[in-house]
Amino acid sequence: MVKILITHNNDLLQNFYSLEAVEALRGLAEVRLNGTDTPLRGRDLIAAAQDVDIILSDRLAPGTPEVFAALPELAVYMRCAVDIRNIDVAAASDAGTLVVRCSAGYGDAVAETALGLVIALGRRFAICDRLYKQGIADQPMVLGRQLAGSSMGIIGFGAIGSRIADLAIAARMKVLAFDPYKRLVNGCVTQADLDTVLGCDFVVCAAYATPETERMMNRDAFARMRPDAYFVNVARGIVVDEDALEEALTTGGIAGAGLDVGMGHDEQPHPRLAALPNVIAVPHVAGLTRAATDHQAFETVRQIRDLIDGKLPELAVNGHMARRLDRLRRPA
Repeated sequence: MVKILITHNNDLLQNFYSLEAVEALRGLAEVRLNGTDTPLRGRDLIAAAQDVDIILSDRLAPGTPEVFAALPELAVYMRCAVDIRNIDVAAASDAGTLVVRCSAGYGDAVAETALGLVIALGRRFAICDRLYKQGIADQPMVLGRQLAGSSMGIIGFGAIGSRIADLAIAARMKVLAFDPYKRLVNGCVTQADLDTVLGCDFVVCAAYATPETERMMNRDAFARMRPDAYFVNVARGIVVDEDALEEALTTGGIAGAGLDVGMGHDEQPHPRLAALPNVIAVPHVAGLTRAATDHQAFETVRQIRDLIDGKLPELAVNGHMARRLDRLRRPA
């Protein structure tokens, strides 16, 4: 019988991987759980994965060359996410191990988070809430910025960026987008260059993390934003030069920022940025909804069923290098 290791620790299993999906996998294979409160990585991962056919991994369990070298029978390393930057695909290929990813089922959740941050920033809700909880009811009346009639510039127009645009359009915002790899077909969105997008009231980053986008939001980019504009990042921390962002926030270069991601622990916003009074920061929870997590959990079940049935999953990354898949197939 096929053996599967689910690397998610107790917290991640509770919040990121459906227990119903675990039971569905048990109908297909022998399932082994992490069963602890700590991540599985390095030697701990190797020890837990002895004699398993499939590792179903979370973001805290990197697929390193050391792991693939120590598990000569491992047929599949499946990541329960779109992002596989923590897997050394070349090392997996050299070992003959198939790498599989998931599709993005969290577009709605992340887009809603982006719009929530935009509203909270523009209307100064976080500051008002903080002062009110301190017993300060007589607060300075400062006019906020409503969404209707304001402009939003979106950097990156993939699944998440396009969904953010839908929500902004529904709020009667003027929406512009910068994506050099796409020709926009949404008649309610103006395709623009980066300079034009950076000139909007709200600039929302939803770009993929690639070598080209690394620290694209740098000192020069923030200098091209307006001092009364707000920046929101729901992409990845690596797309932002955090020193440049901190400088812009503390010198009046921009009015504020809303952050779901950053270069802090587990891709969370860095605490020094989160502590700034004109920043709203949440700890990388944009995709944390039951609908979003269930999408990827049950997608792993479907892909593992395909593997056992002798089919290569649609989201396989290196199928031409996978030499160990025969061990997964059901006997005729």
